[in-house]
Amino acid sequence: MQITRPTGPRAAISLVAMIDVLMILLVFFMVTSTYLDLDMVPLAGADDGMAAPVAAASGRMLVRLGTDGAVHVQGRILDGAALQSMVRERLAGNPALEVLVLPSGQADVQALASLMDALVAGGAQKLRLIRLEPTP
Repeated sequence: MQITRPTGPRAAISLVAMIDVLMILLVFFMVTSTYLDLDMVPLAGADDGMAAPVAAASGRMLVRLGTDGAVHVQGRILDGAALQSMVRERLAGNPALEVLVLPSGQADVQALASLMDALVAGGAQKLRLIRLEPTP
C-alpha cells in the first residue's frame, strides 16, 4: 500500500521579512560608519586670537562670502580670477598667509565650495572657516 500526500501549492516567499532585515542592516551601517572626517577643514574658534582685527599687513586674509554668492575682500567684490591673482600676490609677500573664510549663514554650499576651490587654485594652503555664533 502506498500513501501519497496531496501536494498543495508552493508557499510564496514573503519579501516583507527580507526588506525589514535589509532596512535594519542599512540603518546599522549608516550609524556605525564614518563617511567624512569633519576635521578636514579647521574652524577658527574664539580661542584662536580672533578678537584682534585682521589687518591687511598681517599674516591673515579675510574673505567673506555673501548670501548671493559674491566674494568680498577688503570691501571689494571679486570674481574667481581676481581672487586667485590677489591670493598669489599676497602669498608672494607672505608665504605663510592664512586665509580666513567667513561664509554667510544663508550662503549656498556650492558657492562656498567654489570659493575654496578658487583659493586653492590661487595657491592658498592654510584655509580656515569662521563660524560666528551669537553671544548669549
